Amino acid sequence: MTIELERTYSPEMHHSHRDVTGGWLRPAVFGAMDGLVSNFALIAGVVGASGPGRGAVLAGFAGLVAGACSMAAGEYTSVKSQTELMRAEIAVERRELARNPEGERAELAALYRSRGLEPELAEQVAAGLSADPEQALRVHVREELGVDPDDLPSPKLAAVSSFCAFSAGALVPLVPFFFGASGLALAVVLSVLALFGFGSVVAHLTARPWWVGGLRQLVLGVGAAAVTFGIGHLLGVAVS
Repeated sequence: MTIELERTYSPEMHHSHRDVTGGWLRPAVFGAMDGLVSNFALIAGVVGASGPGRGAVLAGFAGLVAGACSMAAGEYTSVKSQTELMRAEIAVERRELARNPEGERAELAALYRSRGLEPELAEQVAAGLSADPEQALRVHVREELGVDPDDLPSPKLAAVSSFCAFSAGALVPLVPFFFGASGLALAVVLSVLALFGFGSVVAHLTARPWWVGGLRQLVLGVGAAAVTFGIGHLLGVAVS
């Protein structure tokens, strides 16, 4: 009878979740869109100022290299600093657990009482979790700092993701010039398609309507390029 009840009421996995804590998605998305929008706008500004030609290609290539290196360095420094701060706070929690384990156990029990557990049950749960110092550390860090000590962001992963993504995005408006294009039309077409397509993919990954993400990114990217082209054209006329 007991075995039958266990079979009947055993927990089931009805669904799975995607990894939302990894350190690759944000820098990759930000890097690709930044590369596409900034280089598209840069090339448009140069063309607006001096017309299509070798100058636009050189400016676009310089923007790709400089932007990719800047993004990688910025992401590495940002994530490295964040991770170092997390490790320092984890070390503080480790020392506190070693110095005052009873106080930390009481703190954990109070936390579970505040979340609705009966006092006796909260004490039992806290005592059980505190029996293993490493397990207790993980629980305290998750509850107090909101991070997983076993899955801290990787600075190298963030930097590589940013570099590659920015380069891929920045390359899009340059492609037509590599194949002999002399005007901005093909670069505009490719960039518009890439903006809408990439925005749609990101929206799909984040469970939002694909067309909303595509249109949003399209409006932002085209708006940035239009403003830059206009400023470049005005400056080009003023200089000439």
